[in-house]
Amino acid sequence: MPTEAYLPLALREFTRLQQLADRALAQLPVDAFFAQPAPGDNSIAQILKHVGGNLLSRWTDLLTTDGEKPGRDRDTEFVLLPADTRDQLLARWSAGWAALFTALTPLQASDLDRTVTIRGELLTVLQAINRQLTHYAYHIGQIVYLAKHFSGPAWQSLSIPVGQSARFNQSPTKYLGSS
Repeated sequence: MPTEAYLPLALREFTRLQQLADRALAQLPVDAFFAQPAPGDNSIAQILKHVGGNLLSRWTDLLTTDGEKPGRDRDTEFVLLPADTRDQLLARWSAGWAALFTALTPLQASDLDRTVTIRGELLTVLQAINRQLTHYAYHIGQIVYLAKHFSGPAWQSLSIPVGQSARFNQSPTKYLGSS
């Protein structure tokens, strides 16, 4: 079996992560968007604000500027302000993903060895992509977990439902996109 080219694989995985989070958000009760499971925990709103800020900072001008933009204040991404409405945070989330896909889509395999900077640290483009892929997977796992928690019994699995593995194994193409 031939080896898959890395950039299409990375783009597919970023797309899968965004879709996973968006599918979880679609099930989230409206009143749970800003809810914190316990004091000191992040709400889904805070996670979206942080990931949106990270996406915009890292992927805007990826090859030419430091991935930690001067105007970014990471600490305030975990503080909800009156201007942080659901619509505004979802727009920031979407704009961040758009920045990622705008930056990655035109790259070629030869770009993977190029050097970029994040917080003054030199990384290859390959290292930067891997770093962000794992970072977003971490936070999207949090979003899914919280959305499932707040949805309760209304939650519909985003993967193979518990008790359905044997059925999946008989017809895996029915579950395309499942994990």
